[in-house]
Amino acid sequence: MTEPLSLAGLAEAPVTPDQSAPDVRHPPFIFIAMAALAGAVLVLAILGRTIAGGDRFAFDSGIMLWLRQAGNPAVPAGPLWLKQAMIDVTALGGETVLTLAAALTIGFLAASRHLLAAALVFAGTVTGSIAVALAKNLVGRERPALVDHLVEVGSASFPSGHAANSAIIYLTVALVSMQVIPHRAARWFLLAATLLLVAAIGVSRVYLGVHWPSDVLAGWSFGTLWALAWWALGSWLRTGAQIKGEGA
Repeated sequence: MTEPLSLAGLAEAPVTPDQSAPDVRHPPFIFIAMAALAGAVLVLAILGRTIAGGDRFAFDSGIMLWLRQAGNPAVPAGPLWLKQAMIDVTALGGETVLTLAAALTIGFLAASRHLLAAALVFAGTVTGSIAVALAKNLVGRERPALVDHLVEVGSASFPSGHAANSAIIYLTVALVSMQVIPHRAARWFLLAATLLLVAAIGVSRVYLGVHWPSDVLAGWSFGTLWALAWWALGSWLRTGAQIKGEGA
């Protein structure tokens, strides 16, 4: 005769395979990566189409004139040392420095046997820089003629290559490296320092008169979303590898 079911009996009953499966939920990193990449492309596509269509943003002129002495667009506002400081800061977002930073980081990660992190930094920085170059060629926005340029420039204005590429490279390096840095304080310091560096580089481009503020904002937005996408992809790959290892 079958015994009646009871809560006590259910509690003592053997666990089936379905019941014993771990109920582990992870953030949808792959969807975060896809959404961030899509958002990065949309930022450049929408703003680029707007600018290519002849539209202008009122804050562009206002901010650039505010950074120059009243009635003299050739002289930047602030003390004399600030101009040289901005020139030095803007060099940190130049092609040579960014290439060295990315190459040294990739080499260090590879030597430390963080091969996934090294691969992510390489792929994220190379593809992001290519995307920025394509956007510049497609939009073809002219450099600001409202104020004098304090440094020499040659390429198109939109988006700011310094702002975009510094965000892409420095933030990708920081976010991916944070995944292998064990100490929380060190991770937050790295992120905060990187954000300040990227912000300073973008501001320097407007101060020096070689970019409209909208160029820099577009570069920051694209670069941040691009870096976030590669961070999410790395998190997804690490989570998958961890689950696979636990199930082995």
